[in-house]
Formats: sequence, C-alpha cells, structure tokens
Amino acid sequence: MAVRGVVGIFLLSALPLLCLELRRGFPDLGIKDLILLCGRIFLLLALLTLIISVTTSWLNSFKSSKVYLKEEEEEKNEQRQKLVRKNQQEAQSEKASRYIENVLKPHQEKKLKKLEERFYRMTGETWKLSSGHKLGGDEDLALENESQASFETSNRKAANRRNLPKLSTKVSPTEVSPPAEQPVRKKVPDLPEEPSETAEDVVTVALRCPRGRVLRRRFFKSCSSQVLLDWMMNIGYHTSLYSLSTSFPRIPLEVEGGCSLQDMGITVDTVLIVEEKEPSS
Repeated sequence: MAVRGVVGIFLLSALPLLCLELRRGFPDLGIKDLILLCGRIFLLLALLTLIISVTTSWLNSFKSSKVYLKEEEEEKNEQRQKLVRKNQQEAQSEKASRYIENVLKPHQEKKLKKLEERFYRMTGETWKLSSGHKLGGDEDLALENESQASFETSNRKAANRRNLPKLSTKVSPTEVSPPAEQPVRKKVPDLPEEPSETAEDVVTVALRCPRGRVLRRRFFKSCSSQVLLDWMMNIGYHTSLYSLSTSFPRIPLEVEGGCSLQDMGITVDTVLIVEEKEPSS
C-alpha cells in the first residue's frame, strides 16, 4: 500500500509538468516532439520506479534487521531462562537427595529395626538380635568359666523357686520339728576331652542360650547323646528346668543314653536351642 501511494504521488506531481509542456508546445507539436515527450515521461517513470524500489528495499532491510535483533534477543533470553531452570532443578534434586539420605533413610531404618525387634520378641527368637561369636573363639572358654561359676547359684535359686516347703498354719508346742536335711549336691558330670579341629568324624554343636549367648564345642560323632545334657548342666542349665530342641524346625530333642550323636542325625555342624521347660501343674 505504501509503494502504491508513493507512485501515485510521483505521477500526480509529474502530471502538471506534462500538461504545461503540452500547452506550451501544442501549436508547433510534431512527431519528433511527441517522441521526445514520451521518452521524458518514460525516463521519469523509470527514475521514480528505481527510487521507489531502492527506498522500499532499504525500509524492508531495516525492518528485517530489527526483527532479527529482536528474535536473537528473545532466543538469548530463552536460553538464559532454560539455564536458570536447569540450575534450580539440579539444586532441588540435590537437596531432595540429601534429605532422603540424612532424614528419611535413617528414620526408615530405625523404624524397621524396631519392628524387627518387636517381631523377634513376640516369636521368642531374641537370640537373632545378638551379634554372636566366631566358631572356635576364646569367647567360649570365657563364657564356660563364667557359667560354671554361676552354676551353683542358679541351681539353688531354681530349687528354691520350684520346691518351696509348705508351712503349717498351726504349730503344736509339744511337737518339735526335726532338723531339715541338707540337700545332697549333685556332682556335675565331666565332659569328654574336646577333639582338635583336624580330627576326623568331628561335629561342632552350638547351644543358643535363653539370654542370647551362644556356646560351641566339638564332639566325636560316636559320642553318646547324653553328652549334650552333661554339657548343658556344665554351663549352668539343669536338665530338670531346661530342655534341648532343634533350631529349625523347632522340635524337642529326645536324648537317649544308648544313642550316639550320629544315630540322632547330628552328622554336620548343628545349632541347638536351650529352652526353659513349662512348669507342670
């Protein structure tokens, strides 16, 4: 529309000049003069066209440069915004990972540990919460010495708890109670000598006590099964109060004097559970 307007203005400005020339030279106008006049008009139109094309191209180039600069600036702003958003996302993800590592994960581990302890207490498997001891370590000797020292005390307490004498409500002055007989202390049976680790036909038996400690000892497979009860008494657990059972499945162990460990099925390293017997009514 602007180009058309410029062309129209130039034509209107050239029209008076054309009329003036025609009026001034109309009486003596010939063919040669008409040709010269038409040439001038066409030359003027060509000049006007050239001026219009140059002007419009310059205006368009100026407008396109402005548009290019504007688009380039917008692209830079968009890249800057993307970089800022990327940095923010990285900072947020790093903060979230630190929160998970320092807060959520320890909280979940603590909660899981509490649930595990509660489950083992309900099932009576609190020994699983202990760290245990290595096979053949010095802990066995220390625990065995400690249990032998507390054997007499624990047996006396258990006997007093289970077999309390009945007190009579009425005491006759003429009756004099005889002096109480002292209980005969039972001799703790001796255990056979422990075989070496390199000996053949040897099996390692571990006793898991009610308080969570684990004692281990080596026996020959040909030893009598009674040696297990003797060992249990040696470490402070009397056979009248405690019994042995397998770990999994939990089955009470029937110990017979005539059977060997191999006859009972103890041919590999075995873990046995020391359990307190239920009081008989």
